[in-house]
Amino acid sequence: MCGIAGIFHLETPKPVDPVRVERMCDAIAHRGPDGHGVWTAPGVGLGHRRLSIIDLEGSPQPMASGDGRAMLVFNGEIYNFRELRKELGEAGATFRTDGDSEVILAAWQRWGVDCVTHLHGMFAFAIYDLEKRTLFLARDRLGVKPLFYVRLSDGSVAFASELKALAAHPQLRREVDPLAVEDYLTWGYVPDTRSILKGVKKLPAGHSMLLRTGAPLPEPACWWDVSFADRRAEKPADLEAELLHLMRQAVTSRMVSDVPLGAFLSGGVDSSSVVALMSDASADPVRSCSIGFDERALDESDYARTIAQTFATDHRSRTVSPDDFEALDALSGMFDEPFADASALPTWRVCQLAREQVTVALSGDGADEALAGYRRHVFQHYEDRMRGFLPQALRGPVFGTLGRIYPKADWAPRFLRAKTTFMSLSASSEEGYSRAMSVTPPELRDRIYSSDFLKLRGDYRAEQPFEALMRDAPARSGLDRAQYADLKFWLPGDILTKVDRTSMAVSLEAREPLLDHRLIEFAASLPEDLRIRKGQGKWLMKHAMRRYLPDDILYRPKQGFVTPIAQWFRGPLADTAREIPTSTALARTGWFDSKRLSTMAEAHISGMSDHSRLLWQLMMLDRSLAHLGVS
Repeated sequence: MCGIAGIFHLETPKPVDPVRVERMCDAIAHRGPDGHGVWTAPGVGLGHRRLSIIDLEGSPQPMASGDGRAMLVFNGEIYNFRELRKELGEAGATFRTDGDSEVILAAWQRWGVDCVTHLHGMFAFAIYDLEKRTLFLARDRLGVKPLFYVRLSDGSVAFASELKALAAHPQLRREVDPLAVEDYLTWGYVPDTRSILKGVKKLPAGHSMLLRTGAPLPEPACWWDVSFADRRAEKPADLEAELLHLMRQAVTSRMVSDVPLGAFLSGGVDSSSVVALMSDASADPVRSCSIGFDERALDESDYARTIAQTFATDHRSRTVSPDDFEALDALSGMFDEPFADASALPTWRVCQLAREQVTVALSGDGADEALAGYRRHVFQHYEDRMRGFLPQALRGPVFGTLGRIYPKADWAPRFLRAKTTFMSLSASSEEGYSRAMSVTPPELRDRIYSSDFLKLRGDYRAEQPFEALMRDAPARSGLDRAQYADLKFWLPGDILTKVDRTSMAVSLEAREPLLDHRLIEFAASLPEDLRIRKGQGKWLMKHAMRRYLPDDILYRPKQGFVTPIAQWFRGPLADTAREIPTSTALARTGWFDSKRLSTMAEAHISGMSDHSRLLWQLMMLDRSLAHLGVS
């Protein structure tokens, strides 16, 4: 795991100052504290920060190919590098190191841009071809590893693992994209379709770019996608056996490491499954870690201890106070862009705990997206059935009216919170699911934006690209389309961004075995009743894991990391809530109606309403603007 950065001149091969590349790399030194390097040639400069995981001493970067015609900087891990090394060696390639970086170079020399289709892993890399004067940028299938890029005024393209590395380049314009603010208010993060700064882009997951000297900047090319269009027809028992085989294969392939390795263990289905399969594959006890909270309602540590005892792991746990808000400035600095998933805070804490003993940790991320494990998937599944029974001409007026008049009851038990369901049923499948995914709905955004910002936003709505993604998905059903959007939009934008930044902040490599692309492709082909059955998501996975895990782990309600932001804004952060509308960098932008925000802040502090998620979003946006030096 590492950090990469570079500069490439598209128009003419101007000299690249190595100090400039070095400063970009220094901004992401946390991603690679074990080594660094910079290489330049006419028109190009590549930089690297290394966290040593495989071949600890023998694979420095930037790395040249054996014949000197290509140069590589690489962030990530290639899990099938030994198989590829053997295949390429039989074809005539020679190797000087024992790591996976040199295998990428050999794959490039044999297959060119198609090399990515042979790589199994998580990666973002750049290869410069000295003969052809081309730069090849590539990102892994699911977007586990990030890659930002920007066209600069001098005709160059700069790229890096994090936005802060691009911000170290003096020519980067720090002008906020107002459409990214609309995106952020809607989703709680800036998705891969945009960046918070104008001109900065993210290479999408499963995409690559081949840049040529003297040619315009190309559009990213898609080299991998997942399809939900086909259905497997085998017996459930056979599919269960295949699923378990793929899970074992994914876990064991990610246990290869030359440094200490462990696992995150929350006590949920996914992390428990990973620990169970790690224990099966290891002669030594698995090192596991978890965090708990000193508020019983938020704490899952008893479940984690149960799994640790079941599999005799070397388990470490730490109790964290929910009053951990003093770390928020550090948190906003990790993400650069505004990021409002409050679970980032406990995720960072568990990464810190893991790093005390290991350099690599396996997580359970990805199973919910692949196998329909979220409550919203169950709702989407059954709501789409109802949409099939009732025509839109009837659903729209009836459920739309009910949704408008039904009170918003955040305080009520879940089964009484019908407002969102009514609004969803009144709309199309895509509109309903985007509403379920959004943090701030469109009608609330329209109320809190200023008139000037509404003009800047124009006709754009953040839901538009999300709903288009669902409509155009290679899929059969609304559930398929929802999961496709999760994998292509939500997963790289929220979940994987959270894990990458919080783990890399402490120089920890996080690996996600349940995002192995073969497992993802298999899951997308499962019949719907093997994903959701009797109101239970991830049905086939849970059934397969019954041989390992007790029912009270498999079938307990999903919880996840919780941060008590509602309480914070009524207690220690109450003054912060009051300051947001009038006396912050955010207030000075003029994007929001300050009077309306003040009213909402006071209503929350008094306990009359719950506006904690919006206040959290605004607070993190303000801190992000300050961190980036944007006003």
